[in-house]
Parts: sequence; structure tokens; C-alpha cells
Amino acid sequence: MSTFYVELKRVADDSYEIEVGRALAGKLADDLKNGLIPSGQRFALITDSNVEELYACPIRDRLREAGFDGEIFSFPAGEQSKTRETKAELEDRMLEAGYRRDCFVLAVGGGVVSDLAGFLAGTYGRGVPFINYATTLLAAADASVGGKTAVDTPLATNLIGLFNQPKKVYIDLDCWETLPGRQFSSGLAETVKHACLADRTFFDYLETQMKKILNHDPEACGFTARRNCEIKYGIVMKDERESGLREVLNLGHTVGRAIETLSGYRLLHGEAVSIGLTAAYALSVHLGYTTEDEAGRVRALLEKAGLPVRIPAYIDREALIRKLYTDKKVRNGQLRFVVPEGIGRIAEFRPGVFAQEISEETAGRIIRGMEGQ
Repeated sequence: MSTFYVELKRVADDSYEIEVGRALAGKLADDLKNGLIPSGQRFALITDSNVEELYACPIRDRLREAGFDGEIFSFPAGEQSKTRETKAELEDRMLEAGYRRDCFVLAVGGGVVSDLAGFLAGTYGRGVPFINYATTLLAAADASVGGKTAVDTPLATNLIGLFNQPKKVYIDLDCWETLPGRQFSSGLAETVKHACLADRTFFDYLETQMKKILNHDPEACGFTARRNCEIKYGIVMKDERESGLREVLNLGHTVGRAIETLSGYRLLHGEAVSIGLTAAYALSVHLGYTTEDEAGRVRALLEKAGLPVRIPAYIDREALIRKLYTDKKVRNGQLRFVVPEGIGRIAEFRPGVFAQEISEETAGRIIRGMEGQ
């Protein structure tokens, strides 16, 4: 019997830029010419059916005009497409088109596109580079920083995936102006969440500037995009692999993700997170970490952003309570919640522990107490 020791120490620099601006397709082409991705590689532009004609086709054409070779791989829009089956279908289409390891993935779209495309890039050919071109406020707020990529399954959301950092992220503010109002409001839920967990001053800003943001004021939208990235980066850089602090980014998602799934995706992700934030603040008031006045300010800001704050009447409350157990924060069969401490802070229950075990009875009391709409 013998033992052979395989020493594999790796030092990697996964740093990347996030560029916030307008009409960034030309900048993308210039960056590729300047070596952002090794020369000669084909691009696989992954997008959804909503974004394909609006943005993906013009970006593809711009890159081809600049001398790059590639094509579009589109899938039906919506959270319901963020599955292993969709990923496998895209991979098969890429293989049939002759894509091998000498390619890169360009994700053009919102959070579903970036999650799915980033996961695909991390496994295709055992890993190829990818670039994220975010077209929604939700993607700018939630998917542009952190490298978390995943798909959903019938039993749980975002539990099948990997950490995969992009080569660069582009946040094109021009795209926001073509978003339907409901989609734009959906993205604001993650923005409010970031303010609630890390920056009371940013929360105050959102209270006074929300109308400007909804009207696509360039300065307000630019500041909002950058501040989202700064807040999330400040957390992710301290805990890239979600071993502790990064869990705070799940504020509002325990109830939110469960509602989103049970709604059959009638609710957009941000709409479900908004209701989840309201539930998190109701729990925080119950536990004594937040005042009723502060919780009321959060509800009012969410409503000002055009977001729901009550559980829809068609969601069965008992089914919702059961669905909470599919949340990724569950440990040893125990529900765990991230709890806000007022506005701008998250409760830390022990050093490095930012989620608290909550009994099913307490969770049920909060959920049953939320008025339907």
C-alpha cells in the first residue's frame, strides 16, 4: 500500500470591471478588440425571447461588424425557463453548431439570463469565459456582482449551480428605458433590499428620489446602479463563497422565493422579494429588532416603487409555510431567517452568523398575519 500526494495550490485573480453607461455595445466591441477575451474565440450570445430582438440582435450585428464570429442562442423568457433542461438544450445547440473550448459566452439580458448563462459557461468545455451585458435593473442590482450562478428545480430554487466570475459586466442604462414599468419596479426590490441591509443613507436617498428613478432620470439611475454594485461588492469581497456574511443578501428571500414559486411565477422575482422583505420586517418587529415605524417606512418605500407588500389571496398560507423548508438557509431541518436590525443593518446573532433559527410556529404567525390582496 502506498500514498501519492497531489499538491494543487492555486492563486487566481478573478477581478473584473463593471462598466455603467449608455449605448455600451460599441464599448464591448472595443474591449474585445483590445484583448478582453483571447483573440479568435467565437461568441455564443445567450439571451431570452424578450431581449433577443431588442438588444441581442443589434449587439450580435455590432460584434460581427467588428470582425467577431458568433451567433445567438435564445430560450423562452421567464423564471420558469431557468432549469437544468434549458441549460442542457442550449449546450446541445452549441455543440451542434460546432462550439468547443475556444469560445466564450456573452449573456445579454436580465437575472435569469445571467444566472443560466454563467452556469453554462462554468461547465461548458469544463469552463469557458463569459461576459455579462445586463439589460435590466434587477440584473444590475442582483446578478452583476458575486458570481453566483444557478438553475431552479421543482423542489428548490438556486440550489444547483456554481460560483463563476465574469470577465466583465456592462450595465447599459439605455436598456432600462425600454423596460415595462412592472419589470423596472421589480428590479427596485433588490435595490431597496440593499439599502435595508447596509446603507440607511441610501434608503433615505431612495425615499426622496424614487420618482426620479421611476422616470429614468439619468443621474438618479446612474447613482442607483453604482450604489447597488458598491453595496453588494462590499459584502461579496469579504465572503465570496457564502460562508457567513454573504448570507445577508438573502434578506427577504426566504419568504420571497417560496411565494415566487407558489405563484407559478405570476409574480416577478422582485415582486416576490418585496413581499418577502415585508415579512422579514414583520418578523424583526416581532423579535424586537425593528420598530413599527421603521417597518412602515420600508413598506411605504416598496409601495412607492410600485411593488406589492401583501401575500396574494391565491397563495395558500399553509402551503407557503411548508415551502419555506426548501430554502437554502435551512440547516438540520430548521428554518433560518436573515433579520434586519432597523434600516441599514442586519442582526448578527453570533460572530459571523447572520441568520437566526425561527420556529415554524413563529414563521406561521407572521405569514398568517400578513393581509392578502
